[in-house]
Amino acid sequence: MKALMSVGALIGVVGILLLAGMTVGIVPSNTVRLLEGYMPVQVILELTLFVAGFTGLSYMMASMGMAFPRFWQGILMWAFILLYLKFRVYPPIPFSVRAMYGTVSLVAIFMWVSANEEDWKKFKQPIMNILDAQAGGKRLLRYAYLIILPLLIGGFSYNAMVPKSEEPIELRTVHPAPPASTKVHGKTYTLQTSQNPYRINLEGKYDQDYSNAMTVEQGMGRLMKPNANPWDKDAQGYLKYVREGGEIFYQNCHFCHGDNLNGRGLHAFAFNPIPANFTDPGTIAQLQETFIFWRVSKGGIGLPNEAGPWASVMPPWEQHLTVDEIWKVVLFEYWHTGYYPRTWD
Repeated sequence: MKALMSVGALIGVVGILLLAGMTVGIVPSNTVRLLEGYMPVQVILELTLFVAGFTGLSYMMASMGMAFPRFWQGILMWAFILLYLKFRVYPPIPFSVRAMYGTVSLVAIFMWVSANEEDWKKFKQPIMNILDAQAGGKRLLRYAYLIILPLLIGGFSYNAMVPKSEEPIELRTVHPAPPASTKVHGKTYTLQTSQNPYRINLEGKYDQDYSNAMTVEQGMGRLMKPNANPWDKDAQGYLKYVREGGEIFYQNCHFCHGDNLNGRGLHAFAFNPIPANFTDPGTIAQLQETFIFWRVSKGGIGLPNEAGPWASVMPPWEQHLTVDEIWKVVLFEYWHTGYYPRTWD
C-alpha cells in the first residue's frame, strides 16, 4: 500500500511541476503529444492519473503528520483542472467550453468533499472558522469578506446589466456548418477525406509529423527552428509551399486580414463585423484544413442558405485563385499562426 501511495505521490508531483512549467512557458504545452483521434481518451486518462497522484500525495503527507487541509485540497484540485484545460489541451479550448468543464469539475469536487460527514466537516471548517470568529485577525477577515464580496458581485452585475451605448451585435453564425463536399474548378472535394496536398515532406509525401516539426509556438514574434526559414529562396518541400502561400496571401488577403493575420488590415474597419482574426484560438485552430479550403473558395457570398445568418464580405476566391494557390494560402495561415489544423475523429 505504501509503495502504491509513493507512486501516486510521484505522479502528483510530476503533474504539478509539468503544469507549472506549461503555465509560465518554461515547458512547451506539447511536450507530451496528444494523439490525433485519441485526444479525449488521453485527456481523461491523464486527469485520472493526476487525481490518483494527488490522492497518493495527500495520504503520504497525512501519514507523516503533515495533513493538508481538505478545503485547500479541493481548491487546488479545481485550479489544477482549470489550468490543465487551458495550457495542456491543444488546439486551445474556447473559454465557454472551459467554463462548462470547470463547472462540472467543481460539482465533482463538491461531491468528493461531501462524500461523508467527517470529510464535509473538514472541508467547511476553514469557512466556519471565519464566520464564527469573535476576535482577532479572523474577525477582521470576516468583515473584509462581507464588504469585498458584495462589492465584487455588485460590480460584475452592474457591468453586465448597465445599458451600453454600442450598437447591438448582429446575429450571425460563427462557424457555418460545412457541406459534405464542395466543387471547386470542376472537381469535387469530400471535406472529411480530402487533405492539403502541400503538407508534405522533402520527398513529396504527405507527412503531418514533418510539417508539425517545422511549426513552432509563438512567443515574442515568430520563432523558427534552425534551417527552417520559408523565405529562403532555396527552401524546398513544405517550406517552399509555405513561402508561396505567403506570397499569395500578401498579394490578395492582407488588405483585410492584416500583415500579422490578426484581422486588422488596411480595409478591415470598413466592414462590420471586421475580418476574421486568425491568431485568435477560436478561429482556424478550431477547424479542419478542408473547412478553411471550402470557406476561402466560396467566400461569404457562396455559402448555402443553411449556413446563414452569415455576415461576410469575403469574395469567392475560387474565381481569382487556382486550387493549388488556395491550398498554399491555407498552409501559410496555419504556419504563420503556429496552429495545427483539427483532424476528423
